[in-house]
Amino acid sequence: MQKLRLSSLLFAVLASFSLAAAAAEAPKTESAKPAAAQVAQVAAVNLNTADAATLQRELAGIGATKAQAIVAYREEHGNFASVDELLEVKGIGEATLEKNRDKLSVN
Repeated sequence: MQKLRLSSLLFAVLASFSLAAAAAEAPKTESAKPAAAQVAQVAAVNLNTADAATLQRELAGIGATKAQAIVAYREEHGNFASVDELLEVKGIGEATLEKNRDKLSVN
């Protein structure tokens, strides 16, 4: 009889710890997802104001030479009217544009 009580008590204690641990972990993983989504929305690079260092750092497939070419094109032709105008810059192709389209703006 005493073994049964002890087993029941031990089971209850372990179950409580298990539930407490699961509840403590759940908010951490749920709150991380919205934060990542917010960062993705904020990280837009404005083609009309970004310097070469920013373009190189933030855009995939854009090194120092291409970043400088983007800035030079902007200085020669004026502000970009659309993100698609980036294709006019020497060395920028469709693949590079598509990799970065969601990060770019021309405000």
